[in-house]
Amino acid sequence: MRAERRHDEAQERQVRAREILHEIGDAYHPYHLQNGQAQSPERLAERFAACWQRLAELAEQAELSQRARERIAKAKRVTTQLLATLRFYIATVEAKVEALNLAPEIEAAVHRQLIPAIYLERVAERSSQAEARRSLLRTSAALLAPLRRDDSPLAGLDEPTLRDIETVAAECADLFQRSSSCVEGRNGQLSLHHHGRHRLSDRRLAALTAMHNFFIRRPDGTTAAERFFGKPPDPMFGYLLAHLEPPPRPARRRPRPKKQRYLQPIAA
Repeated sequence: MRAERRHDEAQERQVRAREILHEIGDAYHPYHLQNGQAQSPERLAERFAACWQRLAELAEQAELSQRARERIAKAKRVTTQLLATLRFYIATVEAKVEALNLAPEIEAAVHRQLIPAIYLERVAERSSQAEARRSLLRTSAALLAPLRRDDSPLAGLDEPTLRDIETVAAECADLFQRSSSCVEGRNGQLSLHHHGRHRLSDRRLAALTAMHNFFIRRPDGTTAAERFFGKPPDPMFGYLLAHLEPPPRPARRRPRPKKQRYLQPIAA
């Protein structure tokens, strides 16, 4: 009975530890997932500290080894980098929005409603749980609704200005990336190629880079070059046809000589 009780207590601690880790992951966003409000680095640091404190208490109750506690401490130190990333994101977003030279009320609406709404929509697209997706999309729609009314600060703006604001807001929402795998993105793709071929030649690397920038498209139909320059590039296939020499005609197959037997049969 005592062993069963200790086993049940250990399982309960494992469940609580996983819940705390999930809470840390859910908290690491520039905007609160429940209401879309911006999270300051100071507020996020408080949430992280509370989670790590609870984990330390669980480690004490479980009487973990010194090595296991050092691993927890090592993971905790990553918090400093996470908060630095959030500060950099906030500063970058402020610079991008200020560059639009908008009126104060319009700039406030972009910061408090438009960018958080687009960000929550991006998070919903990546969510694997249907209920979480619906909740995020409802919050995103609630943030966008006031911007579509006639009394909105954005009402009356011309179409080019609205398009520029939407473009910058989408760029700001896409700036904050939470990597969930070591093989994500461009570097991850190249890493997989390296695994299969040990080393990529400079020529193959340049070809793969050109494919990534000018040929591969996102679900919205844009290429990396289009997102960077703000306009679609020339079609890659047409460019290659215009600038590359056609490949030479393949050589004619030569008839294979009749295979000679190594040992001739002995006549009877």
